[in-house]
Amino acid sequence: MKNFDWTQFNKRIAIKAPIEVIYNAWTIPSQIENWFLKSAKFQYENGVDLDPAETIQQGMNYQWNWFLYNETEFGKITVANGKNHLQFTFAGQCLVDILLTEELGHTVVALIQTNIPTDDESKQNIRIGCSSGWSFYLVNLKSVYEGGLDLRTKDERLKPLVNN
Repeated sequence: MKNFDWTQFNKRIAIKAPIEVIYNAWTIPSQIENWFLKSAKFQYENGVDLDPAETIQQGMNYQWNWFLYNETEFGKITVANGKNHLQFTFAGQCLVDILLTEELGHTVVALIQTNIPTDDESKQNIRIGCSSGWSFYLVNLKSVYEGGLDLRTKDERLKPLVNN
């Protein structure tokens, strides 16, 4: 494990859907709730809330909640180019980049999480924990947009599971 990179990881998945649809899945609050979050709230820099049907913009702050977890994630949208790149802070000062490309009739979603601290707690909870979590949610994104099936468990009596 001495050559293992604890500071970042990459995930990729191909989804049979137009790039615009997948970009919207990440950047419209009501749509990100369809596959990833229980609730997504975004605010302009002046504190005004974004309408859940509108597209997020660079500079906005967010507040995210998941099913079956009491934690709230707070962060900032650092890039939102309106077509194929989104970046946000996550898990403290980590950065998550979402890059979308069209390849052979699919939209390839590349997720890169960087700036992960190297203390033991961050290695376990961020490097390993986030990598595992993002793997599930990317598969759920594919499932929702290719077949309509949301794989998340939402029953509060059942936790923790691999699908939440």
